[in-house]
Amino acid sequence: MTGPSPIDDKRLRFDNFGDNDLFSKKPRLPAMGWNSWNAFGSGNTEELTKAMILKIKELGLDELGYTYVVLDDGCYRPGRVNGHLQADDVKFPSGFKAMADLVHTQGLKFGMYNDIGTRLCSGAEVGIYGFEKTDCEDYIKWEIDFIKVDNCYYMWDNATFANPENAKYSYAPNIKSIEVGGRIYDAAEAVITGTRASVKDGYVTSIGTFDGTAPDHSPSGLRSSELIFDVEAAEDGMEDMHVTYATGAEEGVGQWLQIAAEDNIIFDGLLPATGSPEDFETSQSIPVNLKKGINKIRIMNHRRQENTLHSYTEIRRELENAGDRDIVFSICEWGKTQPQNWGHKVGDSWRILNDITFQVGSDGDHGTASWESDYTTSITSQYNKAVIMDEYAGLGKGWNDPDMLVIGMNGIDMTMCLSHMAMWCMMNSPLMLGLDLRRVNKGDDIYNIISNKDLIALDQDPLGIQAKRIFSTAGSSEPDKEYIRDNKRIDILAKPLENGDIALGFFNLDQVIKDDNISTDIDTILKALDNKAVSTDALKKAASFMVKDLITGGVYETPERTFSSGTLAACGCKVIRISPVT
Repeated sequence: MTGPSPIDDKRLRFDNFGDNDLFSKKPRLPAMGWNSWNAFGSGNTEELTKAMILKIKELGLDELGYTYVVLDDGCYRPGRVNGHLQADDVKFPSGFKAMADLVHTQGLKFGMYNDIGTRLCSGAEVGIYGFEKTDCEDYIKWEIDFIKVDNCYYMWDNATFANPENAKYSYAPNIKSIEVGGRIYDAAEAVITGTRASVKDGYVTSIGTFDGTAPDHSPSGLRSSELIFDVEAAEDGMEDMHVTYATGAEEGVGQWLQIAAEDNIIFDGLLPATGSPEDFETSQSIPVNLKKGINKIRIMNHRRQENTLHSYTEIRRELENAGDRDIVFSICEWGKTQPQNWGHKVGDSWRILNDITFQVGSDGDHGTASWESDYTTSITSQYNKAVIMDEYAGLGKGWNDPDMLVIGMNGIDMTMCLSHMAMWCMMNSPLMLGLDLRRVNKGDDIYNIISNKDLIALDQDPLGIQAKRIFSTAGSSEPDKEYIRDNKRIDILAKPLENGDIALGFFNLDQVIKDDNISTDIDTILKALDNKAVSTDALKKAASFMVKDLITGGVYETPERTFSSGTLAACGCKVIRISPVT
């Protein structure tokens, strides 16, 4: 059985990437629940899931909003049965419909997992590609309420576990020149948009989109590049164009070329392979319709985004075709294709980086997380990227997803866990618990963190505006846009709330105590929020403010218009809610 080929389907081109969604989505707040991966990896079972459901009810977590129970990787048979997905006979002997029924009888919601590629990340050969219609019909029969779709073994990109040579689909060839109407235009003298492409030895390379999987590049700004030639025509008419190019199959140089004359696509496909990325050849003739005067000829490759969006779109479309269910669609392509630019068109949230931890647990083993790391596998790696992505998220769009909560895992103390929870709530991140809930009891440290109603209220505030970083001791002139990876700093985040209040967070990312006593004032906050506050006048004119510390629960009234961090513990935070007194 074969699936839809993005090579043959040109519906989702970059020139159609507007602000409009592809589907009529229900505006929803970030999802909350429990996911099996961080706790048990591929070792989750029916019995373990039942135990988690019992603990959710016992702890009253569902009453706080944690309602989704999501089976991650490892729950299927390793191969299809008559073309269909099937529950692993040993791990889930009762089947998925029975599990969904159990979840629903407890007043909870049922979630599952798959992958846009041919396999799951565990290697099981049950990826959804080519089986979108069949699988989505089965998901509807099983009555799912949530689906997380991963990005391993994806044949149209060099995704995790996929063939690295698939980069040939994601980048244009190296370009030395184009020839139009007998005139040669050198690529090194053309205009390069964005920051991905560059000139090398007289040709232009890396025409495509940055791979956003690792924390090496900021999500801000234009993350793709085009090569644009100004071609002059004496009159309207058709001309023959030839491209001098060299192909490759590696990050930065590929084989797929897209060409547009202004906004009209005139070529979109693979060019014949050359001997190497430095062996240049001349393409066959490509007809181009020129207008009198200057014509913008755009050389590009946006297939990294287009193909991925196409694959997620097929799943969303088949879910809607299969039945009328309200399903949260969680895109998990790890920020690889800059989903902040397109995730809103099809999904309810989109992962922004690779996993927050690779050291997941098992039954009896809590797994390990970290506060900081050089790669994605830490709390601060995820935070440092998500914190400057506020303008991409919102109630009418969807949510940046810096991965599941690692609260309760080894390697992080309770101060780190508390700051982690507060960061995710300020940033409107999905709150998916990822620990073995059997080790949590009401009133203990972990419970007090994950059940903090005041912090959860920020995440679930009906206004749905992600907090903005308004100041950093790192010295940034644009703290809401600059990607800062040095954690020896304090950040200030401000978040407008529906009732007119402002949430203000001071976060010490350093692993030493900070007694800098950083401060900000109401006027600075309102200016940084740029009219997003609901009651700007009330906040400006207030004679005093009620301030609630969302960590300690303390409340006080003050006429002061300046608010300070005080001393912050290593990896600690202070989060307050400011209400104008009228």
